Amino acid sequence: MPHVDIKCFPRDLNEEQKTALAADIAEVIIRHFNSKDASVSVALNQVQQEDWKAQVWDTEIGPKLDELIKKPGYSM
Repeated sequence: MPHVDIKCFPRDLNEEQKTALAADIAEVIIRHFNSKDASVSVALNQVQQEDWKAQVWDTEIGPKLDELIKKPGYSM
């Protein structure tokens, strides 16, 4: 484990770009957690801008601001 769950506004990424993104993220996780590649998973969930507050901010960011290692530079 670890599992990384990325949420972002929709991006027009092809499969090659998604694979490269996951590989870059996995490399950082492996280095910092001393994990094995087979232990790392990465998800990319694209959320429409109009749904961001309800689906992400209100459930994962706002209520957990004190727990975030890096806080966003915006508020809702």
